Amino acid sequence: MTHRRAVWLMVLVTLLWSIAGVVARHLEAAAGFEVNFWRSTFNALALVAGLRWLRGPALWSGLRQAPRLVWISGFCWAVMFTAFMLAITLTTVAMVLVTMALGPMVTALFARIFLKQRLPARTWAAIVVAGLGIAWMFGGGAGDGSLFGALVACAVPVAAAVNWTILQKIGRSTVNAPDMLLSVLIGALLSALCTLPLALPWQATAHDLGLLALLGVVQLAIPCLLVVTPARVLPAPEVALLALLEVIFGVAWAWLWAGETPSASVLAGGALVLLALVGNELLALRQRAADDVAAVRQPG
Repeated sequence: MTHRRAVWLMVLVTLLWSIAGVVARHLEAAAGFEVNFWRSTFNALALVAGLRWLRGPALWSGLRQAPRLVWISGFCWAVMFTAFMLAITLTTVAMVLVTMALGPMVTALFARIFLKQRLPARTWAAIVVAGLGIAWMFGGGAGDGSLFGALVACAVPVAAAVNWTILQKIGRSTVNAPDMLLSVLIGALLSALCTLPLALPWQATAHDLGLLALLGVVQLAIPCLLVVTPARVLPAPEVALLALLEVIFGVAWAWLWAGETPSASVLAGGALVLLALVGNELLALRQRAADDVAAVRQPG
């Protein structure tokens, strides 16, 4: 996969991820751990169906023989699934998404420590500008929600940073690379099993189950399977930076369909985030074009 296709695939992934908040706002009775249980259950069912179609009978043997990194990644997915949905029920969509935007900084730190990865100045600049945009959004009223909800949401960028770093490490491997699609299924199963006791007694209506099925399949299963490929192609900090688009898309959905009107500061901060993302990608394209020209001009 080319860099450009990986970037556009990440855009699609974040667009699908971003519908969680607005859909959750239309639930009638389900709340808290029950929301996460049903979403993760539908996610796991969709993943079993999809991976069974892709892998055939080898799916279950592959799951049993999965190496340690696949299980660590699966645990990270479980934390991301559970903490995000729980946080959505505890505080505002904007608060959750703004808190999750710590991801690029944490991921860049992990990539530097564990992968010895040097980031270009443009990426550091983009992270700083995006961070300022997020801070602007936060100061403009996105932080009106529960502090406990924000603390729960903090688990998401930390787990995501570990996950992107693992996927990047595996992406560098040229032989015997493990099947990382299995980690998404492991994460869904762990999330559903861990929250089952806390989800009782079930209160979800038929309307709620329909919405939670939508989240499990469209908002989780499909994009989480898609993201494995670009996460192995793109540098881990760039994946985390592009994932900030979920903040923009999510706030927009909540504005249009859930009545959570963003302030002028939230809109201005979002514009800064977009500027940082677009600027980073344009500079990356320019640098690759210059490198290609230099390679062509080299003698021999």
